[in-house]
Amino acid sequence: MISKKILIIYPETYSTKIAVYLNSELVFLKNIKHTDKDFAGFKEVIDQKEWRRDLIWKQLKENEINVDLIEIVMALSGLIRPLKSGIYEINDRMIEDLRAGIMGKHAINLGGLIAADIADSLGKKAYIADPVIVDEMDEIAKVTGHPLFQKKSIFHALNHKYVARKFARSAHKKYEELNLIILHVGSEGISVGAHKNGKVIDVNNAFDGEGPFSISRTGSLPVGDVIKLCFSGKYTEEELLKLITEEGGYAAYLGTSDINEIDKRMLSGDETAIFYSDALAYQAAKEIGAMCAVLEGEVDALLLSGNIFNSERFIQNITKRVGNIAEINLYPSVNNFEALMMSGLSIMNGEAEVLEY
Repeated sequence: MISKKILIIYPETYSTKIAVYLNSELVFLKNIKHTDKDFAGFKEVIDQKEWRRDLIWKQLKENEINVDLIEIVMALSGLIRPLKSGIYEINDRMIEDLRAGIMGKHAINLGGLIAADIADSLGKKAYIADPVIVDEMDEIAKVTGHPLFQKKSIFHALNHKYVARKFARSAHKKYEELNLIILHVGSEGISVGAHKNGKVIDVNNAFDGEGPFSISRTGSLPVGDVIKLCFSGKYTEEELLKLITEEGGYAAYLGTSDINEIDKRMLSGDETAIFYSDALAYQAAKEIGAMCAVLEGEVDALLLSGNIFNSERFIQNITKRVGNIAEINLYPSVNNFEALMMSGLSIMNGEAEVLEY
């Protein structure tokens, strides 16, 4: 195997994470943190692209990463048109849709745009794998209650697929042979998916308002009250969307979305922090129960992933409600970098089917 590097770009609202692998070996990892002060000069999220890109170049240079050895650029991205699970080369059409934010505006869209810029500078190609808009849902699962609206598939597809395949290997089975319920608690949102024979046939929209509340998102809200708030004159459309996607959940109830800080508050006996942690676990467990119904009670395993599952209290609050559905498997150390690296490695080795967007 030739020794080539894979650069991974992983944007979040308040951070830009980058990793470099030498084949499958992690050789560099950096989490560049951002604050509201950093964003003061940017009107839209999309305007941060060049700034975040230059921060990445700076880190690579300062840490003496030989960019001439980078063969593949992989990105976590993006809110584009619904598509099937797989690896996609970032092309002009995808760049156009990421810029437009056709399925929503979020820092995750910057991943594909920055990756394309950097890859172009290096004379290489950029790719995404299992983006958040992977759509394998049954048509019946998309019915909402009114023909003007259709349920969208927006979830942590990369994590879900990675964890599902990892479990399947440990069980000496194929992912396509299993019925799984996967709960992932990300740094911002929560997604709970029903996986049937290798496809996510139902999942909550983890981005702009469905399912459990989460770290910084509201999840489902009372629709009538939301409509009244929309016409109250207190908020603009942009402010309301930000309230739902960035200023809800723990961030709204506890004034912080820092899990470590919340854990410290709970350990110190902060009753408010304990109550809302219990409420989050309660709602997540309810969503797992709903996905059990989707799979008609035929569930081979429950997979719980995310750093929050380092909390014994949170695990117990989930387990006591859904532990009788199926065996529970924990994946608290989520590694989306590794998932993207494996996709990049499969491209370099000529093993991947690269799909066209």
